[in-house]
Amino acid sequence: MSVLNELKSDRRGLMVVLSSPSGAGKTTLTRKLLADNPNMAMSVSATTRPPRPGETEGVDYFFIDKTRFGELEAKGEFLEHAKVFDNFYATPRGPVEDALSRGKDVVFDIDWQGAQQLTQAAADDLVKIFILPPNMRELEQRLRTRAQDSDAVIAKRMSKSEGEISHWAEYDYVIVNEDISTALAELQTIVNSERMRRRRQMWLGGFVKSLVNGG
Repeated sequence: MSVLNELKSDRRGLMVVLSSPSGAGKTTLTRKLLADNPNMAMSVSATTRPPRPGETEGVDYFFIDKTRFGELEAKGEFLEHAKVFDNFYATPRGPVEDALSRGKDVVFDIDWQGAQQLTQAAADDLVKIFILPPNMRELEQRLRTRAQDSDAVIAKRMSKSEGEISHWAEYDYVIVNEDISTALAELQTIVNSERMRRRRQMWLGGFVKSLVNGG
């Protein structure tokens, strides 16, 4: 690694939020983005629900009881949190801040409500991207192609999607996912551009000083 490349590696990481209505392709884009970026990791949430078969502590979730969840929330240890049915979910602050300080980017798969909380907690580190389908017919077709849900569940998801889409203007970027390869290229362009922001290039101050001093 050249000296300049070594300097460039000293940067603060990004918090990359991806939100979308169900079926818009967010999960596929997230998986491909992570595969193409070794210095990027998925945020691991804490939850009060019990582990499901095959789930691993610290990989799929951090599993904690409701008492511990309440204690951590009271101490401000969560960047965002929400109650889903009878269980609580949250993003632990510590692992995210540790990753960012080491120049590692963290991806969040959360809805608009979680994105709002993250904006309040860490706006300077945050990049919010909303994924839209090309049209509602295509969105419904994608849900049916997955063959995971009944007609009633699909109808419920389609109804909910209108409310989710209405929050698109709260995001920094919007990608219309008509073609997955094009959408992925646009997503990577956004990430690359955000990585280059001056405030995230920790090395620039020293480098410019050395230039001025004839280095």
